[in-house]
Amino acid sequence: MRKLIVAAFISLDGVIQAPGGPDEDTSGEFRFCGWIVPYSDEASGQAVRDLFSQPFELLLGRRTYDIFAAYWPRINAEAHNYIADLFNAVPKHVATHHPDTLDWHNSHALQGNLADAVCALKQQDGAQLLTQGSADLVRQLLTARLVDELRLMTFPVVLGSGKRLFDDHAQAAAFTLEHSKSTPRGVLISRYVRSGEVRTGSFEEVKRQ
Repeated sequence: MRKLIVAAFISLDGVIQAPGGPDEDTSGEFRFCGWIVPYSDEASGQAVRDLFSQPFELLLGRRTYDIFAAYWPRINAEAHNYIADLFNAVPKHVATHHPDTLDWHNSHALQGNLADAVCALKQQDGAQLLTQGSADLVRQLLTARLVDELRLMTFPVVLGSGKRLFDDHAQAAAFTLEHSKSTPRGVLISRYVRSGEVRTGSFEEVKRQ
């Protein structure tokens, strides 16, 4: 069984909308497209390269798919862009109501119920499943308890509004912090692995121990 990993650029207040550039996703009158750019440096770039260093297949919502499909295939192959080469080659599994319009190489529409389709993908042999962006999709995956790992790059900025990683429908779950480090520009790079149910307790019990 392969893992489902959610990778996200996230603000301090949980926003993951349009991190990469101008006009990426202005839905909901979002004003801060490209908010990660001022914090970019070699350390954050290496973290992205590390994320993609293991075999993976992309799992995408339709909006993110359309953004990627309009950009990555246009990167000139002679530029030897590492991420472009990977994204253009790997299988891309897409949640969409219009499967006949998936023109990007090696794209496949998820069939039927989303949770059932992703469960079926996870049961297959193959590379890990990796999401990028796709806020609506990710929230559904979290609700269905299908996420095995969170790979978060948390940026020192509060955006106030925008699409968030978690909403009120996220199911309670505990995660273990497996690794973390910070970049010179204050980006916190973290890897969390699902570790069961949420535990509670009392400080009175701790005192008696």
